[in-house]
Amino acid sequence: MHEIMHPLDTRMLEMLRSGQRLHGMFNGVPSPALVEMAAFAGFDFLVIDNEHGSADLESTEHMLRAARASGIPTVVRCLMHDIPRVLDIGAGALQIPMINTAEQARDLVSRLQYPLPGGRGGQRGSAFSGRAAGYGAFGGPAHTQRSNEGIALIAMIETPEGVANAHEIASVPGVHGVFVGPNDLAHTMGFENRWDEAPVQAAIEKTLKAVALAGKCPGILALNKADEVRYAGWGARYFANVSTALIMKAFREAASS
Repeated sequence: MHEIMHPLDTRMLEMLRSGQRLHGMFNGVPSPALVEMAAFAGFDFLVIDNEHGSADLESTEHMLRAARASGIPTVVRCLMHDIPRVLDIGAGALQIPMINTAEQARDLVSRLQYPLPGGRGGQRGSAFSGRAAGYGAFGGPAHTQRSNEGIALIAMIETPEGVANAHEIASVPGVHGVFVGPNDLAHTMGFENRWDEAPVQAAIEKTLKAVALAGKCPGILALNKADEVRYAGWGARYFANVSTALIMKAFREAASS
């Protein structure tokens, strides 16, 4: 019998804990081919962007299949109400926007965890018929344990309230990384999309340092090497670019050549 690769990829958790710099890409285009291209190009990880992208759940499941087949660890950024179904289709890591308090972070952790005997665990609904459990092939307590212990969670901070609570959010058990969304942070601070403004950069610095102090992985959007160097100096090591930005840059260069 051939060796079966488990559909649930849990490598992202150890990557966040590794202390190494990680380079990835947000992709909001519903295309398994783009997922494979990200893998073959050598990115460390991919974020399927279901907050701002256009993928439905079926497209997301196909992208997770492409990621598993091509070998790239994958995070799904989604809204709170999508968490149960995104987990059931096999996401091994989630990135959730607009987390402002430790209480919200604890609730988020609970949504990712199956209940356990003795009142432990969380509130995730249990069904082993989906892709995450191999459509039943890997269901039961082993799948519950693999999920509870292996799924990575990255909370996003994008408001002044989140910045003020960054250390407490990062300190919540079950939160493995905290990602600063600089565009939303700039908007909520009153600077529109100008995240290079000094007050926004100061808020980013404060957040990244607070997350690092809590012993969790700090992350941020980094569209160029200069940004990465600056943010790495503040503790960041989970860096993401954006697929459409990279594609448009290449298209513009080709169109003007």
